[in-house]
Amino acid sequence: MTFPNKLETKRLILRRFEKEDLEAIYTIFSDLEVNEFLPWFPLKNKQEASHFYEQRLKNKKYCFAICLKEDNRPVGYIKIEDDDSYDLGYALEKKYWHQGITSEAGAMMLELAKMEHLPYLTATHDVRNQRSGSTMQRIGFKYQYSYDEMWKPKHILVTFKMHQLNISCDDNFVYKKYWDKYDKHFIDEQFKKY
Repeated sequence: MTFPNKLETKRLILRRFEKEDLEAIYTIFSDLEVNEFLPWFPLKNKQEASHFYEQRLKNKKYCFAICLKEDNRPVGYIKIEDDDSYDLGYALEKKYWHQGITSEAGAMMLELAKMEHLPYLTATHDVRNQRSGSTMQRIGFKYQYSYDEMWKPKHILVTFKMHQLNISCDDNFVYKKYWDKYDKHFIDEQFKKY
């Protein structure tokens, strides 16, 4: 089976970003609120959008534009890192928040991960961004542990919650790379129920 360049859900098309999407890329990644919890600074101009496309979006195996079927214009992005973290990340234009779009796209990415025989997915969120944690839980992720990281390039101390969804590996396997890497790590018992 060939790797899909496009995935579809009831409302969405997940497809590769294209050079013609620069206006949408700028709209998504220049918004201060959208980018508050993302690991980069908001884009300042179209030139930065072009560079961002080339460096972070173009030709990435598991990176897709989230588009509404009605116009096929990117309103967000969703990706799985192509390394041993298999980290799921996403962002969405603010006017599309609270409509279940990211959860719908995330469920489709889980299907892709199963098709690709990935052993698990991880996802992290800033403790101040509990809505992202709720999205992870809706997709099926379970909280594993928390850790403090001096987050670059923003150079701020962030407490992250690490969630995991095991696919083909042992149910009890926990990805411990962040636990081992950062000195301050802990299990927040009030979140273990998720």
